[in-house]
Amino acid sequence: MPRISYNEIAPELFTIMRRIGEYLSSTSLDHKLLELIKYRVSQINKCAYCIDMHYKEAIHAGESELRLHLSSSWKETDLFDDKEKAVLAFTEALTLVSEYDIDDEVYIPLTTYFSSSEIANLSLAIAEINSWNRLMKSFKFEAGLYKVTP
Repeated sequence: MPRISYNEIAPELFTIMRRIGEYLSSTSLDHKLLELIKYRVSQINKCAYCIDMHYKEAIHAGESELRLHLSSSWKETDLFDDKEKAVLAFTEALTLVSEYDIDDEVYIPLTTYFSSSEIANLSLAIAEINSWNRLMKSFKFEAGLYKVTP
């Protein structure tokens, strides 16, 4: 049972958070890549609600079940290309920023594939899902009920 129900939360909170998502969806960043980021961050943060949501959204966006299952072990597989590996390394470092520096080894590979503006948007996408994870974990929203809206 949730600690705080969806109806008890100030609508402005969801409005602001959704606006960030809408902005990110309007950028040049690939939707499937954004879902991979959201899924991986949710795994790291152990947010069951968001893992469920972004697994379903990623599949809907064309991601494969196999890649999602192996995303926590992305360094050990060739299923992810160099661009995705650069994003996943950055995603993990930024999510675990208290444990890892965002050093040149993590940052510079991004510059091969993304403009400065796109890297800023990737940073925002990672920050956004980290915020959602923290909200959902503190509210204890129930996992397993999410349905993709076509």
